[in-house]
This record gives sequence, structure tokens and C-alpha cells, in this order.
Amino acid sequence: MNHTGTLLANHGSAFVAHRTLPCAKAPSRPATHEYAALALYVGGSAVVEQRGRHTLGPGDVLVVPAGEPHRMHGAKDVEFWGLGLCATCLPSRALGPLLAPFERVRGGASAVVHVPGDRQDHLVGLFRELARESSAPPGPAAELVVQSLVALILAEIVRAQPFQAAGSSPPSLVAEALDYIERHCMEPISLADVAAAVRRSPAHVTTALRRATGKTAGAWIAAGRVAEAERLLVSSDERIDIIAERVGYADPTHFIRMFRRARGMTPAAFRAAHRRVTSGAPTPGAPPG
Repeated sequence: MNHTGTLLANHGSAFVAHRTLPCAKAPSRPATHEYAALALYVGGSAVVEQRGRHTLGPGDVLVVPAGEPHRMHGAKDVEFWGLGLCATCLPSRALGPLLAPFERVRGGASAVVHVPGDRQDHLVGLFRELARESSAPPGPAAELVVQSLVALILAEIVRAQPFQAAGSSPPSLVAEALDYIERHCMEPISLADVAAAVRRSPAHVTTALRRATGKTAGAWIAAGRVAEAERLLVSSDERIDIIAERVGYADPTHFIRMFRRARGMTPAAFRAAHRRVTSGAPTPGAPPG
């Protein structure tokens, strides 16, 4: 796949990207993400596979729940804005209803939502503003501003998908398991709890999740916790042991080991690296300017 573009900003609970793809060839296997994602197409056309094939053009939004297999089969002069979301990091009471598009897609609704023409420029403006705010130096209201812009973007998608009910078939086992994990991964849950929630054996759940997403239930639980830990490391000055407890680990040493295995650095190093980036300071060994 040939593409150009930039990850414009990452704020822990959300990241924004703006990309162009002159052309694309289908990868050998579908991809899955640990995060939920939206892609607003503003130019060109693309053929995407996600529970069927879809042809996308300007104004179309691809809704990709976490763990949902998808891939691009072809593209011509595509331009799109992308939004990645850590659903477990967002305040569920305030933003929970705005995650409905992801829940509907998991339940069988179409993965493509078309934004009316008179709202497309407004939605692009929200993406641009989110990119600016997410890359700004941390401040007392930074998290609230980012969450507010995410909420406005999600509200546009919800309004564009008012009558798309879920499909007639019930959600798949994998969708149910991932939904349960997203809602409860900060609690002391295990594979046994996930299996009980979806009324299957632990072995059955493990096989289904690994086959569909490449990850086990334990890996998905850890992914949700790491994502929330990243958000807290970026947006707060809380001690590492406090953050460990907040994301479900009573033993800070175990949390540090798990975080380093997932991200290639300790939580303290991750926090320091992020602050160097947002302050404009060069990373160690990098030339200034």
C-alpha cells in the first residue's frame, strides 16, 4: 500500500491522522486494532472489506470497532481523516451513548455511514481542531477540550446513522466478548469471567478470539488497561503505583513489566518521552531543530 500522511496528534484517549493514498493493494490478511476507529473519506474512492465489501467516497465514514477485521482492497487518490479511540479510556457516563455507532456495527449494522453534504465541512473542521488541541502542551482543561471535540465528532456520526438498526442476527461471540472486555477490563476480570458473560467455555472463547483477532481474552484485557494507563500518564501527574491500581494491577512491579512488554518502555519513560514531544524538546541523541 502506498500512502502518505501523518499521525497528527495522540492524546492517550484519542489520536488523529490525515492521510492520502494514491493507490492501494489488498494485504494478504485483514487487520485488527486494539482501538475503535473512524475514517472520514474526503476525496477519491476506495473498496474496503469489513463484513462484506464497501465502495467509499467523499462523505462516507467507515466505522471500525476494536477487534473488527478489515482491509482495503483498492484505492484511487484517496484522502481521509482518521480518528482512533480508546473506548475504555473515555468517560462512559458522558460519552457512552455516543459510542452507539460502534455498538451497532458490532451488532450487525452497516460499517459505512454517509454524512450529509452540509455537515461534511463542519466534521472536517472538528478533526482539524482536535488535531490542534491534542498536540497542544498539556493544560488544566486539555483533557476536557479533547473529550468535547471527540464527543462532537461522534455526535455527527450518530446523527448520520439515526435509523440504522442492528442486523437481524444476534451479535457474534467475538463481538459479545470484546464488548464485555471493553466495559469491564479495569475490574479484576479474567478469561473465566468473559466466558461466563458470553455463556461459553473458556477454551471456546479463547479459540474464537484468537481466530478472529489474533489475540486472546487476556491480551485484550491487558490492551485496554495499557491504553488507559497511557492516557493517565499523559494527562496526569499521578504516581506510577497509583496508576497501576487504577487500571487493575495491585502490584506496581507487575504493571511496569506488563507495560514495558506492551510498549517497549517503562511507564515513566513513556511519560517522559511524551512530555519531550509536547514541549518541543528534542529526544535524547536527536539533533535540535
